[in-house]
Amino acid sequence: MKTIDREKFETIKRQSVAQLLFKCARLVNEQAIERVNQRATVSPPLRAAHTALFPHLNAEGVRGADLAKKLGVSKQAVSQLVTELEEWGVVEQIADPQDGRAKLVRFTKKGEQALLQGLAVLGELERELSDKIGKRRMQELHTALLALEKALP
Repeated sequence: MKTIDREKFETIKRQSVAQLLFKCARLVNEQAIERVNQRATVSPPLRAAHTALFPHLNAEGVRGADLAKKLGVSKQAVSQLVTELEEWGVVEQIADPQDGRAKLVRFTKKGEQALLQGLAVLGELERELSDKIGKRRMQELHTALLALEKALP
């Protein structure tokens, strides 16, 4: 099999909007996690696996199986994350009113406060990025991402 020139390979990767979106999201997430962990007064440290779960939680709660599907991981992996976050007091499991055998995962009050603190860190990062790329570009990016989110199933 013929190998592609490394420079050409990187150029091809950079032509993909989705590839750049994945990379930028990962880099912002890494910076946010580092800042949160530097400021944390307790341990263990927050990990990317935790932050991947957070956007999928809501006030009503989400079934673990649905979380696993959304994250593309096993139910056991989600269960392990949920157990860890429960021990920290960040999430809780409640009975599903639609199915008494199932559990829903949702933020606790402490978890909601922690998420708000995390969003404040993201706000700091966004302001720093806005200073680097310009306020107009940052607003355009925000508008484009909102439209993209609405367009996706």
